[in-house]
Amino acid sequence: MHRVSPRTSPLHDRHVAAGAKLADFSGWSMPIEYAGGGVLAEHTAVRTAVGLFDVSHLGTGTVTGPGAAALVDRSLSNDLGRIGPGQAQYTLCCVPDGEADAGGVVDDLIVYLHGDDDVLLVPNAANAADVLGRLADAAPDGVTVTDRHEEVAVLAVQGPRSAEVLAAVGLTADLGYMSFARDRDVTVCRTGYTGEHGYELLVAAERAGDLWDELLRAGADAGIRPCGLGARDTLRTEMGYPLHGHELSRQITPNQARAGWAVGWKKPAFWGREALLAEREAGPARLLWGLKADGRGIPRPGMAVLDGDGGRVGEVTSGTFSPTLRTGIALALLDTSAAVAEGARLVVDVRGRSETVAVVTPPFVDSHVR
Repeated sequence: MHRVSPRTSPLHDRHVAAGAKLADFSGWSMPIEYAGGGVLAEHTAVRTAVGLFDVSHLGTGTVTGPGAAALVDRSLSNDLGRIGPGQAQYTLCCVPDGEADAGGVVDDLIVYLHGDDDVLLVPNAANAADVLGRLADAAPDGVTVTDRHEEVAVLAVQGPRSAEVLAAVGLTADLGYMSFARDRDVTVCRTGYTGEHGYELLVAAERAGDLWDELLRAGADAGIRPCGLGARDTLRTEMGYPLHGHELSRQITPNQARAGWAVGWKKPAFWGREALLAEREAGPARLLWGLKADGRGIPRPGMAVLDGDGGRVGEVTSGTFSPTLRTGIALALLDTSAAVAEGARLVVDVRGRSETVAVVTPPFVDSHVR
């Protein structure tokens, strides 16, 4: 059987030179952690100073031509009318009505609105082709959907000293949350996936290595560290941010994942609208909650969540050791029929051991994104 080699980032040689532990992530060979500290040190750097991530596995695509923004607006969940040119928006590509799993989530992504005729999309690696293909199929004459995955690298500079590092390399740092600007042929956006003040930088793939090196040099005095996807996962879990395939999927709707804030409910059209409105009216059968371990056990994805009588009431979708809280935390989908409330005590079956957990509403730690 022929095995397909994972794709590599334009920064792959930098990761190898830095002693990164690499792993296959959605078909991409990406750094999980780096030599000289690992996940805990990288996580702490982002919470206290600044971290630099390569997230070039994320897809990039453009929708251009007369009516480009209108196509995106009537297809994806969020209301583009809420933002203007120079702003970005979190949105969802849902399964259209009439298809199996209607209302489920094909992908979650960021939309960069340049103008009515020019939109940039940043979907997840595994789903980029599906999202762009669906939009291309729905595009009217004159609107072109183009996959830019190979052309664009994505870097993330995250942490309380991130603005200082950007200023040191001459990039725009004075941006409102979810706003972006072009500077030195780099798109700088005040977004991120860590819960800290931060930026994501979109740059031509051939220039990514130079920018990476420049950021590391400029951030040395600020305590910058290259960070892998391991720290990215612990950081986003502490914030309760969803990861597609865990908290969002074709079988997990925005209503169940408490992502209804990313749905333009008053819009006349978006994929999956009727199914989601019906589910919202009836009430979803399950809801996403946070769990915080009382003891030393660490909940992991797929583990059963039980009530005090041992009855199954849900399942862990993401779980990790929180470096900030020094305990196990998790996100879990719990049956609404169980009438779970904030502060309730449940049990997670951690490899045959019963671990008591408290039900909480994420984030587990304070947000500093704004």
